[in-house]
Amino acid sequence: MSQSLSYRDAGVDIAAGDQLVENIKPFAKRTLRPEVLGDLGGFGALVEISRKYRNPVLVSGTDGVGTKLKLAFEWDKHDTVGIDLVAMSVNDILVQGAEPLFFLDYFACGKLDVARATDVIKGIAEGCEQSGCALIGGETAEMPGMYPEGEYDLAGFAVGVVEKDQVINGRSIAAGDVVLGLASNGAHSNGYSLIRKILARDKPDLDAPFDGGKTLREAIIAPTRLYVKPILQVLKQYEIKGMAHITGGGITENLPRVLPENCVAQIKASAWQMPKLFQWLQQAGNVDTQEMYRTFNCGIGMTLVVSAETADAVAALLSELGETVYRLGEIRTRNGDEHQTQIA
Repeated sequence: MSQSLSYRDAGVDIAAGDQLVENIKPFAKRTLRPEVLGDLGGFGALVEISRKYRNPVLVSGTDGVGTKLKLAFEWDKHDTVGIDLVAMSVNDILVQGAEPLFFLDYFACGKLDVARATDVIKGIAEGCEQSGCALIGGETAEMPGMYPEGEYDLAGFAVGVVEKDQVINGRSIAAGDVVLGLASNGAHSNGYSLIRKILARDKPDLDAPFDGGKTLREAIIAPTRLYVKPILQVLKQYEIKGMAHITGGGITENLPRVLPENCVAQIKASAWQMPKLFQWLQQAGNVDTQEMYRTFNCGIGMTLVVSAETADAVAALLSELGETVYRLGEIRTRNGDEHQTQIA
């Protein structure tokens, strides 16, 4: 008679999955908002729309962490990629004026390492806390044979809410408006295929002092900055005509996504100094300057378009709220079919 087989024999440990849920409950509980109904662990999560909204519109976004995860695997650094995961989605829905309401994660692996997965999801909860977003659930998928040993994949899903008459769509942007930039925290979660190629070719000492007491390794793996709370605070007092989250495609490819067709963002390259990490990447990889601008955020993680009349006040408030703010340039009339972001 054949030996009796179990799910665990096939590589799926249900007990480990149950233990992970128990481990993460305290972290998820810290993120809860009054709109959340019920506890973590059900088949679905219930969230009501706050009655403070008169005509609410839901805004949704989804993203991952990309090949930055390969460095997390190689360097055994798993406690911050969850922050990256949250930031990539909530920063995206923020640009339309949405207050993040809740977040769901998808964690997939070949064999579940409970301690490692707990570190990842603790990071997700930290990102949710930083953005005032409830972690209401997710999916942990243990799939033997699907992933190399020690590796996993992440996806995240965020839903936010905004008043219909306060949706930010960029349609009111006009010549004379000002472009403000908020400093990034590093490469965030974009351009890591190129970063990894540069590291493989250059073979630098990752643990040597690099910048401000950080090593090069720490500078490269630093988590994505969350801009939610300061920008929502600004929106209570001032109009922001358009915002662009500077992700894959960099400044040159993301700013046009919020500009009317007849407008160009004329950015001054001298308005900010490219942080040391990006200077090193450019030199070590012999990367053309325009390629840098269209691959990395180059030190600017979020851009805001505001009227010339309010630009100084908006910048001052953001500075008070802890952001480093640059006056990057202005909006001008487009000439023909020229690219809508010019950096010179």
